[in-house]
Amino acid sequence: MAEVAIELFVERGYDATTVDDIAAAAGVSKRSFFRYFPAKDEVLFHGLDEIAEKLAAEVSSADGDDWECLRQVLTEWHEQLYVSDRVLRLVESSPALRARMVEKRDELRRVVSDALRERPGSTLDVFTADLLTAAAAAVLDVAAQEWLRAGGDRSELIRWGFEELSPGGRR
Repeated sequence: MAEVAIELFVERGYDATTVDDIAAAAGVSKRSFFRYFPAKDEVLFHGLDEIAEKLAAEVSSADGDDWECLRQVLTEWHEQLYVSDRVLRLVESSPALRARMVEKRDELRRVVSDALRERPGSTLDVFTADLLTAAAAAVLDVAAQEWLRAGGDRSELIRWGFEELSPGGRR
């Protein structure tokens, strides 16, 4: 059903596509649609909360200093966090979806920041954990934007971004 919805969003635009349209195209009732997705936008963001919890668990138990921990875990998880170029372009095309993505990113950052502070032996205060998490998330965001604009290897863009922002800068 999600793939059907995404096709309709790409074809008609997110705002012009109704839940009734999605349900009809998927061959299900509107009620069935809402059993899977609590809202139309959840088609695009479905599962992100579960991914955030798994990501946080990995951050909590990862080795290395705080920045290295974020680099390692977020690089490993970037494909689950950032979906296809079609979906990213769709989100970029809709103010409502962009706003929803900001909400989802803020929640993800909060969960990861909390996990960073909960690591064994951590002495991070809230500000520093939030700052590191926001910087790491910015690497993913800018890499995704560059990937949409110019293509290339998203993993390489992420590696480069983390390297640029690492303590001491470029290596």
